[in-house]
Amino acid sequence: MKILDQDELRTAEKVLRCYLPKSTKLYGFLFGMNRNKPFPLEVDVDSWPDFKSIICRPDQKNEHVSKYMKKVTLFCTDVQVLKTMILEENAIDWTTYFLDASGFDISLAPLLKVVAASRGVNVRGYTLCHLMSLSDPCDLPELPDNSSIVTRICSLNESHIDIVNKTWKFGGDEKRYNNIKNLISNYQSCCIVDETGQPLSWVLLYDYCALGLLYTLPEHRGKGYAKTLITVMSKKRFAQGYPVYCFIGEKNDISFRLFKSLGFAEDPPYRAAWF
Repeated sequence: MKILDQDELRTAEKVLRCYLPKSTKLYGFLFGMNRNKPFPLEVDVDSWPDFKSIICRPDQKNEHVSKYMKKVTLFCTDVQVLKTMILEENAIDWTTYFLDASGFDISLAPLLKVVAASRGVNVRGYTLCHLMSLSDPCDLPELPDNSSIVTRICSLNESHIDIVNKTWKFGGDEKRYNNIKNLISNYQSCCIVDETGQPLSWVLLYDYCALGLLYTLPEHRGKGYAKTLITVMSKKRFAQGYPVYCFIGEKNDISFRLFKSLGFAEDPPYRAAWF
């Protein structure tokens, strides 16, 4: 097992690009790492340079790692190699709670459950998602420069962390607060504000480069805010060479239809999962 250095991370990013969409989330993490985004993570492979299994996990040497949710992200082209990494080489710390936040292929779920059981660890299904990506920015609508909505678009700032944390369905505690603070401080975000500067609708970029945390206050829904924000953010990402994609919960039909109407598409056989 080998921990990748900065030059090797750049090479791994190029390799993972060849395995999209199944490698999307780990590719997104490496994409951010290779553009100097702060990460309390390290990346391990079974061998180098011809790796078959790659795992992104908390870097215990990083002084900031305790502030955030412990996340493990994985991808493999050979399930047996992955099994060896996590079962025999202890690539995952099973002694502490962590979120397998990989958006991994659901076909790997049986393996993870077997390994967890062998370690005496309880596994809770978190969510199952559609992976949707946008390949052509020309599919996005044109927005008038002088519309009342567009003129009220700006980035989120630290004064907005509380409202984002309180309204996020997975938020509410200190570690999620710290995660949101990290995203707002180091990644792109977009919101529509009222006359006092308070956000009415917003979308952020996760640390794995996916659009997320899309939310509009209930009293301001139905005004096209979410559609506008997704369009603005997606065009910015394309202009900067970033992948444009998102994960949408399998039961979230409203968001699924919204992103599909803006040109986002999915690979139907693929499902991403979190444990």
